[in-house]
Amino acid sequence: MLQAARDEACLAVRLYNDPAEARSFEAFIVHMHLAWLYLFHAEFSRDGIDIRYRSKDNPRRFDKVDGEPKRWELAKCVTHRWPSEGAVRANLEFFIALRNKIEHRYTRHQTELALAVGGMSQALLLNFEEELTSKFGTQNSLAARLRFPIFIGTFTEDGERALVQLRSKLPKPLRQFIAESTADLPSTIRGDQRFDLRLRVLLQVATGGSNALAVEFTRYDDLTEEQKQAVAAIGAKGTVLVREQKRAVSNLGCFKPRQVVNEVAPRIPFIFNMSHLVAAYKSESVRPPNGSPTPHRTLEQFCTYDEPHGDYVYTSAYIEHLVSKLSTEEGFRSLTGMAPRPKQTEIALDAAS
Repeated sequence: MLQAARDEACLAVRLYNDPAEARSFEAFIVHMHLAWLYLFHAEFSRDGIDIRYRSKDNPRRFDKVDGEPKRWELAKCVTHRWPSEGAVRANLEFFIALRNKIEHRYTRHQTELALAVGGMSQALLLNFEEELTSKFGTQNSLAARLRFPIFIGTFTEDGERALVQLRSKLPKPLRQFIAESTADLPSTIRGDQRFDLRLRVLLQVATGGSNALAVEFTRYDDLTEEQKQAVAAIGAKGTVLVREQKRAVSNLGCFKPRQVVNEVAPRIPFIFNMSHLVAAYKSESVRPPNGSPTPHRTLEQFCTYDEPHGDYVYTSAYIEHLVSKLSTEEGFRSLTGMAPRPKQTEIALDAAS
């Protein structure tokens, strides 16, 4: 079972990195699902945990599928391994739900979906490697079998623009699913790299040497305080460093406050204006208050600070989050602290005046 888990993970990555595979991302999710399932079955079986489902009518018997005892599915394994909420569990549960959502339904949008959840996909694989080596030893690591792929991606400006445009073509149901799946998670989980790994690449001239690796990974926890501040500044300013040059990255796909109101208002049954938006972002601490000494400390999934202009822009995920929360009377009142006013009331008042 352990070898099968390792083989499934390697197959998942090979398919993910194959540009000729039409359903590469769906295949990645399916095979990583199997890799995790086999890994848990190997782990639990070794530890003497009975993973067979017993019959409700007769606990001495087991439920069977094709003559074999029915064993725990991945969701059951996840909750047994992590009984309480956590980043690794949240990441796995996201992909379990995503598999059920996309299987055989969004074949034409594989590339766009892979871009939208690329960070979570990378975390899914790294979490697997961590579980694999921590439970069965470093001799089972996949590090020697999975190499850093050769690609263009965001290493070129044209490539970056192409990827941003491609990502914007993701179907609305999938965008809404991704936004709703993560919106209710605690910020400590959303910001955990075990849930969604975001890499900021600093290109530099190679120093050479036979022992030098093409890619070297530095853990955030291993940085000095000064280095951590520098990394935080990079993230807040939205810049990419290429050798000694700095190039600004524009807030593509983001919205100003008035645009957020204009996007949300037509999609909910209640009146929604700027005062409601202010109340909403304050109630969830989406951004710091005006005059804060740390204006960049936002919920990056929903909002980022534009340092040159001294203001904030909001993401499409935040718009979907607002629409989801504000579509019910209870949700509107909870998020804004105000009583919702149906739109027909406003129309009636205008007619009366």
